[in-house]
Amino acid sequence: MKATLRLGRIAGVVVGLHWSVLGIVVLLLVSLLARLPVDFPAYGTTAYVVAAVLTVVLFVLSLLAHELAHAVVARRNRVEVDGITLWLLGGAARLRGDAPSPGAEFRIAVVGPLASLLVAGLFVVMTWLTAWFDGGLMWVQVLLYLAAVNAVLAVFNLVPAAPLDGGRVLRAVLWAWRGDRVRATVWAARAGRVFGFLLVAGGVLAAVRGFSSGLWWVLLGLFVVTMAGAEEQRARAGTTLGGLRVRDVMTPDPDTAPGDRGVAEFLVDTALARRHSAYPLLDDTGRIAGLVTLNRLRAVPPDRRSTTVLRQTACPPGAVPTAAPDEPLTALLPRLGGGADGRALVLDGERLVGIVTPSDITRAVALRGLDVEPGAAGADPGHADRS
Repeated sequence: MKATLRLGRIAGVVVGLHWSVLGIVVLLLVSLLARLPVDFPAYGTTAYVVAAVLTVVLFVLSLLAHELAHAVVARRNRVEVDGITLWLLGGAARLRGDAPSPGAEFRIAVVGPLASLLVAGLFVVMTWLTAWFDGGLMWVQVLLYLAAVNAVLAVFNLVPAAPLDGGRVLRAVLWAWRGDRVRATVWAARAGRVFGFLLVAGGVLAAVRGFSSGLWWVLLGLFVVTMAGAEEQRARAGTTLGGLRVRDVMTPDPDTAPGDRGVAEFLVDTALARRHSAYPLLDDTGRIAGLVTLNRLRAVPPDRRSTTVLRQTACPPGAVPTAAPDEPLTALLPRLGGGADGRALVLDGERLVGIVTPSDITRAVALRGLDVEPGAAGADPGHADRS
């Protein structure tokens, strides 16, 4: 889940918004603006608007506090964090790789719900203080609503089903008990699929009975089922690719292009003569300036290709996943799938030494199935085609 709008950094973690977060913002605003005048008719229009906007802002900040807790604890447990993105169904802290131990996994998972419970407690205190100083019934109810929402968020996330935080807790417990992280991940993912189907069934039943919230539960259930299935597939892929490093599957010394080269010239002189579909761009100092693919070049209108340079259509360097040559391949897979173009650049310090594409991963899986180690001598003739 990539951010559409970057907000900045908090505690060293990049925070952004996905465009879909507008869905929950609009839904809450419309709901509150429709409900507040009915429940509290003594207030004016300005008060209703301020209360609705303030509630939405505090709700979004509550989600951010939940994800920021995950990110901070992850970094303290030697897990890199790519950033936090708030979106339609909440938030996501994008962790770069898995926790190094069951204990670290448990701490990273449980701190999010604990943060939500802490925020709920703060809103309870604010509710009490507002009532004590006679701040107005509507404001008391708004704060109480936020306290309840954060408490529900904490409890819901503790359900032992992936991809929820409770699923991570379950995985940590099973991992510590059985000593097998992959099997623990599969069990937590299967629990998530069961829970997701239950949400879908409950949502359909609620919708049939006339409750519009049932559609929301169906959407949430489908998300849980999809993400749980993806986690199980990733765990099984990790079994197949376990022990491999990035350098074992990468295409070494990829062809590059200068960022200021014209699109039309590049297509005629380079793209047509080579079988590659992705080219890293370098600036005048030899540093990465982005990644251009044939799909991106295809999007440039023919009449503008002679006046457009490659860097104008390339994926910016900050959005291209990177990896170190000796990094475990399984740690790269989540970033590779989350990248805008599905490729990752391999850097030794600041020097480009390779590129990893989905076809490289597919080939590695196929070779493992033939009991041939990717990267072994004589096992690398197909790397010329990076499709």
